[in-house]
Amino acid sequence: MTITAADIKIGMCIEMDGKTFLVVDFQHCKPGKGPAFVRSKLKNLENGRVLENTFSSVGQKIEQVRVERRPYQFTYEDDLGAHFMHTETFEEINIEKSLINNYDLMADGQIVEVMFHTDKEQVLSAELPPIVDMEVTYTEPGIKGDTASTNSLKPATVNTGATVRVPLFINTGDKIRVDTRTREYYERIK
Repeated sequence: MTITAADIKIGMCIEMDGKTFLVVDFQHCKPGKGPAFVRSKLKNLENGRVLENTFSSVGQKIEQVRVERRPYQFTYEDDLGAHFMHTETFEEINIEKSLINNYDLMADGQIVEVMFHTDKEQVLSAELPPIVDMEVTYTEPGIKGDTASTNSLKPATVNTGATVRVPLFINTGDKIRVDTRTREYYERIK
């Protein structure tokens, strides 16, 4: 489906130079002198790199890619990559680790949203939920008096093996929530 640069929206997938990109951000610019244009930040869904692109005219034609998001459950990992099972049809697929955002934060049985190119039936990316629950398997104990401060952070290893930065009052064995988009501590679960 062909659209113009003026029709770009955040979250839309487009195709340029034979590659598929996700629109991360855009801005319509209309200078006092000269024609209007569109500045955009595009994420390459093949390698994950974000690049800035300027469409010189709001009437410039762009090819929109039809995508479909489907829920899959992480089952296991081997030399071929990560294996997932569709939660409704029980179909199994294999996804390369590089296509999964923050792969090291994914626990066994984790539900992820897999984005497919509908025309090619090709996996574009897999995203974890925005917030996931984890258990701290190791962190240095907090020193008495330091635990009231929430501005200071220390490294902590969670049950998936990933390292996240947590406040000083978090101890080994605590259950926490982690924001998978920023890899930051969100809150402690009581």
